[in-house]
Amino acid sequence: MGVTALLFISTALLWGGGALATAFQAGPVPAVVSVGWRMVAAGLLMMGWAHIRGVRLRLTAADWPWTVLQGVAFYGLAFVAFYSAVRLIPSGPAALVLSTSSVFAGLIGRALLGTSLTRRHLAGLALGIGGVALVFAPDLARLGEGPRALEGLAWAAVSAVAAALGTVIGARHQARGLAPEAAIAWGGLIGGITALMVALLQGAPFAFDWSWHYGLSLAYLALPASCLNFLIYFDLVRRVGPGRAAYAMTLVPVVALALSWGFEGLLLTPAMLAGAGVILCGNLLVLRR
Repeated sequence: MGVTALLFISTALLWGGGALATAFQAGPVPAVVSVGWRMVAAGLLMMGWAHIRGVRLRLTAADWPWTVLQGVAFYGLAFVAFYSAVRLIPSGPAALVLSTSSVFAGLIGRALLGTSLTRRHLAGLALGIGGVALVFAPDLARLGEGPRALEGLAWAAVSAVAAALGTVIGARHQARGLAPEAAIAWGGLIGGITALMVALLQGAPFAFDWSWHYGLSLAYLALPASCLNFLIYFDLVRRVGPGRAAYAMTLVPVVALALSWGFEGLLLTPAMLAGAGVILCGNLLVLRR
């Protein structure tokens, strides 16, 4: 197995595990506040790791605006918007819209960085999105119409675009030689503050759940699913470009389904298995150079 494939799989596993960990956070803490705690913790932990490794955290004047934009978009808005989407529509359609982030990343990357995707890569992205649609076909059938559904889809689209923009900015950081630890540390803090500001505007209480299941899930989301995974993900961006790297988001629902089957007794349907197969076929096209 090549390094690129290993990075794809690791990203999907860690983010897919995050979906299961998020389920353990259901309770008195509003979702947007949990996002804030997660990202602030991740930013502080990454600062500590950077200090241990002797990585310089100071940013140049040219890097600060892009780092702030990435923090607001990738580490803050993308997560807040997705949580807002799943409050209004089933997680399936929300995940399907989020999987289009790879397409947006390709388009934004072309506009800002001059990167491009081949027809084969675009075909792989199309297979990935189609596979996600198959996996969540029952949710799509229940989506219905009306302002609530449209608002949910709009939030999911905001999440997809924000994640794509943050991915492209990550590629920009890599090209300038900015240390990933510095970008993630500041981005996480800015994203966490963004989420908490949204919570303040929504009138959500700044609560914290001291139960063991909330604490352990927050620790997983802050450490492996954020600090470690962001390092892996942006290394993937450096290797294959923002458009192809963002394809990993189509693999996350497959991992989440497998974990739900193993830990929560989810019944896997033929449509789910077929969709997973289509996603994996798309993965082969995207990974090929």
